[in-house]
Amino acid sequence: MSLKVGIVMDPIDTIKPYKDSSFAMLLEAQRRGHSLYYMQPEDVYLKNGQAWGEVSELKVWDRRQEEQYYGFGQTLEMPLKELDIILIRQDPPFNNDYLYSTHMLELAEAEGVLVVNKPQSLRDANEKLFASWFPQCTPPTLVAADRDRLKAFVQEHRDTILKPLDAMGGSSIFRVRHDDPNINVILETMTGFGKHHIMAQVYLPEIKDGDKRILLINGEPIDYVLARIPAEGETRGNIAAGGTGVGMPISERERWLCQQIAPVLRAKGLFFVGLDVIGDYITEINVTSPTCIRELDAQFGLNIAGTLFDCLENHLKK
Repeated sequence: MSLKVGIVMDPIDTIKPYKDSSFAMLLEAQRRGHSLYYMQPEDVYLKNGQAWGEVSELKVWDRRQEEQYYGFGQTLEMPLKELDIILIRQDPPFNNDYLYSTHMLELAEAEGVLVVNKPQSLRDANEKLFASWFPQCTPPTLVAADRDRLKAFVQEHRDTILKPLDAMGGSSIFRVRHDDPNINVILETMTGFGKHHIMAQVYLPEIKDGDKRILLINGEPIDYVLARIPAEGETRGNIAAGGTGVGMPISERERWLCQQIAPVLRAKGLFFVGLDVIGDYITEINVTSPTCIRELDAQFGLNIAGTLFDCLENHLKK
C-alpha cells in the first residue's frame, strides 16, 4: 500500500546522510513507494483546533553529504490528518517549543494519524528519568537538586557520573570522584544553586567496553547492538563525543533488560526506542530521535528501517 509519510525533523541540509537514522527511514519509506512530506517543528500549526502543516514534498537519494542527497517538490498547506504516518525525529533538548509541538501533533493523532513516537509518551518518558521506572535494571541512582544530598551520594559511592536531565549526545556530563576539589562548584553550577534537578549515577567501569545502544521496534530488540567505545582519555562513549561504534551480537542479559521494559514501551506507543546499556545496567531510554541505524545496517547487512516500516504498516492494517 502507498502511504503518505510526514516527518518532523531538524533542517535536512545539516544532517550527515550516510549516518543519519531519520534519513534511513526516509530512504526506506520512499523505496516502498510511499510519498514523503517534510516539516521542521515551526512548520506545524493549529487552525481552529485542527493540526496543519506547511509541508514540502521530498525526494531522497542515498549519497554522501558532498552530493545532492535530497530535493524538494511543491510546498503545500495541508491538514495533517491527510497523512497516514508522522515520524517525530526532532533532536532534544525537550524545551517548551518541543512540548507545544507534541500537543499539536497529538491533535493529528486524534484524527487518525499514526504518530511515531506517540506524542503523550514523548512528554511522559524523559530520556534520563524513564529508566527509573525499572529499578531492577538500573545502577544506584539519585535525582535531586540539593547540593548536600548529591554530594553525600558522591561520597558514598566514591566514583560517579553527574548529568543534566535535558541534554543529549553526552553533553554536560561530568565524572566526579569523592575527593574531587571542584565537587561543590560542579554541583552548584549544574543545579543552579539548588534550583534544578540533575542525575547522579554510580560510575560503571564497564564503559571501557562501550556504552551499548540497543534499538527496539515495538519492544523487540534488534539482534545486534552498537558498543560506543570512548575515545582515549574520555569517560563518554557517545559518537557525538568522539566514541567509536563497534557492532556486536546482543547478549542474554541485554535481552533480559529489553524484556523488562518491552510491555511498557508497547503500552505507551513507543515504536522506536534506543536503550543505552553499560555493563549490566540501563542508563538511559532514548525515545525522541534514537540513532545508530546506519552503523548497524552497514556492519551486519541489516535493514532496521525496513523492520520499523513492516511494524508500522502492520499496525495500520489492524
